[in-house]
Amino acid sequence: MDLDRLIIAFDNGLRTLLASPRSARPHPDAAIDEAELAPPERELSAALMRVNHTGEICAQALYQGQALTARNPAARAALEQAAAEETDHLAWTARRIEELGGRTSLLNPLFYAGSFALGAVAGIAGDKWNLGFLAETERQVESHLSGHLGRLPDKDAKSRAIVDSMMTDEARHAQTAVAHGGAELPAPVRQAMKLGSKVMTGSTFRI
Repeated sequence: MDLDRLIIAFDNGLRTLLASPRSARPHPDAAIDEAELAPPERELSAALMRVNHTGEICAQALYQGQALTARNPAARAALEQAAAEETDHLAWTARRIEELGGRTSLLNPLFYAGSFALGAVAGIAGDKWNLGFLAETERQVESHLSGHLGRLPDKDAKSRAIVDSMMTDEARHAQTAVAHGGAELPAPVRQAMKLGSKVMTGSTFRI
């Protein structure tokens, strides 16, 4: 394994967990006025965006782990591009949580470490499985975000705009992974991923 890439991955981990993320693209809600939300609505939006923020922490860790062990330069480039766009999502959700008066999850370091290890294992398995894992991850995230659109208060147009933009990116990442040769994962693996996602979303909604 390339030592320089390992050092870069470690640095990226510290930046993801400790630094304030910056978006390379405009925030999707920049032109939308803040709505008057009742306290329960504001708390619900903040909790859902906290879950989304942790999901982006996990995505960063997965892609960094996968890129670290990917063998094919094209596969590594696709993973690194996805990670860069997920940084935008991280910035969008972090700022929205702050605007809503919420907080990010205390469990983020734990989920980052687990996701990074999982991504590294996927990379070791081979590029077709590595990219297949990326595609399945993005499909599940897109489905999860769609569920949040159904739960967010109708008046919270700012949060809804962010989630909608994130869904568009996730769908494109999945298509890119398949186009680069990503294989369909076995059903038990897909089910295990869904179970892990439920653990993450259920815990970070409250913690």
